[in-house]
Amino acid sequence: MFETLKKATLDKIFVLMAEYAADPRAGKIDLGVGVYKDDKNITPVMRAVRKAEQRILDSATTKTYKGVVGNKEFSAAIVDLALGNTIDKSRIRTVNGAGGTGALMILMHVLGRARPKGRIFISDPTWPNHIPLAENANLEVHYYPYFDAATRGVNFAGMMEVIDGLTADDIVLLHGCCHNPTGANLSRTQWDAVAASLQRTGAFPLIDLAYLGFGDGLEEDAYGLRKVVAAVPEAMVAFSASKNFGLYRERAGVAIAIARDSESADVVSSQMQNVIRGTISQTPDHGAEIVRVILEDKDLRAEWEAELTEMRERMGRLRVKLSAAIRQKSNSKDFDFIAEHSGMFSLLGLPGEVVQKLKTEDAVYMINDSRINVAGIPEDRVDELADKLLAAVR
Repeated sequence: MFETLKKATLDKIFVLMAEYAADPRAGKIDLGVGVYKDDKNITPVMRAVRKAEQRILDSATTKTYKGVVGNKEFSAAIVDLALGNTIDKSRIRTVNGAGGTGALMILMHVLGRARPKGRIFISDPTWPNHIPLAENANLEVHYYPYFDAATRGVNFAGMMEVIDGLTADDIVLLHGCCHNPTGANLSRTQWDAVAASLQRTGAFPLIDLAYLGFGDGLEEDAYGLRKVVAAVPEAMVAFSASKNFGLYRERAGVAIAIARDSESADVVSSQMQNVIRGTISQTPDHGAEIVRVILEDKDLRAEWEAELTEMRERMGRLRVKLSAAIRQKSNSKDFDFIAEHSGMFSLLGLPGEVVQKLKTEDAVYMINDSRINVAGIPEDRVDELADKLLAAVR
């Protein structure tokens, strides 16, 4: 049976994780895998999460199934968090996903049924897993320009040239905030232009909302999402609780479908449930229940929001410190963009051989396209990291 198979390409992030774990050097620095880390280089269990888990442990009476749509109260709380009162909720249907990736899988499979071999336009560059998710859903992947390697900002003119030319049969995948891998994000004025274009062309938006609250704040980061869904009759949103609730391994996500009316929404809901039933049957609930408890409790929600603010501000502080250290040591503004970006990632624009040199000679690990996770920057070793980066590029 297996003689017909060829070895699949392993995900570069997980390969890097294994290399980092096997590296015996004491001073190694992990800027690769996209998880938040505190000042002790630990991905912590958030305080509100720990309290919510204890409540669940104390009150749980069963582990029976929740049903194919999953934890309805969790989904409703996420709709309120992400969309607010932007649109009539009678047009919205939700199911739980196994993390944000699972939510994307569900939504893309429904889109692949609605438009077999339909064109989906994805930013260049993007999170690499977007591509196989789309291909596995019977969608045809195309790209729109996004990142300007010279300015380290958004190539908005190039992006809009493609988006303005889309048709009503096309799908466009948008990063809701905190673009992965670049860290370069759309301004409010640019989001306004994107929403107006989609309203004019009828192209279908699929929004990946994996980092809500990691950029400028919960309300601020939701601006683009809300602007787009308010402008169009149909849309989909994939929400992840992995980063903003620190629930990486719990796989808590929500697939959100917005239809023209309630009747159409019911049809889409049936398709989402059919995808779940035919793949994993039921979605995980532990992480979903944690988020539900937090968002429905005034005190726990306030504590979660405060901790999320601490995380966001720490990443911003690390950005400023690293860019300032590089400027001070090099008398150059070449890396000022690190402080100008927001979210967890920045794309440094280093050649592959420099990335390899940093790993082999300096034990500094980053993805081979030079994406760094700024939360992995050791705050007490910023000057050392700046020296290593400058020495490698010289």
